[in-house]
Amino acid sequence: MASQNPFKAEDAAMSPSERSRVFRQKYEAMSSDERSVFNNWSRAISEFTGWGLTESQQKERQVRKSYEKDKSDCLRCEKWRNELLKTSPLVIFMSENLIKSGMTFGQDNMPCMKCDEMRSGGFSSDGVIQLCYNNLFSKGHLETTIAHEMVHAYDQANFNLDWYNLEHHACTEIRAASLSGDCTWFQELLRGNVGFLKHHQACVKRRAALSVRSNPNCKSDKHAEAAVNKVFKSCFTDTRPFDEIY
Repeated sequence: MASQNPFKAEDAAMSPSERSRVFRQKYEAMSSDERSVFNNWSRAISEFTGWGLTESQQKERQVRKSYEKDKSDCLRCEKWRNELLKTSPLVIFMSENLIKSGMTFGQDNMPCMKCDEMRSGGFSSDGVIQLCYNNLFSKGHLETTIAHEMVHAYDQANFNLDWYNLEHHACTEIRAASLSGDCTWFQELLRGNVGFLKHHQACVKRRAALSVRSNPNCKSDKHAEAAVNKVFKSCFTDTRPFDEIY
């Protein structure tokens, strides 16, 4: 048996005002329970799509959506961080070597936070690793980020590191990019950088120079590249605390 088309020709021919009048009649004919169900459904649809909301309601909806996303992303970051501290061989290895160096990292000094800059993490000289929950794409990305920042922490704990000295800054960035897994072939593929000949070295140089460029004592891109090139060989071959590049 053929089904009937629910869309009637006379409905399509109605003007907006006629549709509104018919809707009002049907709404007023509903029982209180039917109205309650309809109102809840209508609010849910408006919240999901934004349809039918005033300008102020639209702004309130955007604020709620933004807050909910921030909360969700932050909780996910904290969950991944806690799991990696217990299960990641790379993170555990770096944690053990940092403890030997007099530094301990855990939930208290590895906060998940929202970052304005396009970065996934950061290390501050007071011994805090910042994890940017709004710029993390996967648990693997967070693992690389933690390892990267832990190399910076290791360098600060073991060497006379001056962050305002461009050569010092370049050296720790070279080591962090090389040893954390930040420049694996797969990571470079995700960034759209594909190469087969010395792609690891090229990635390390590029990413180190980008970081050094943000140093307040760096004057230009060429200045950053010169600092990286000057120390590259000695810093790239220094794999401490690893026996070799991870």
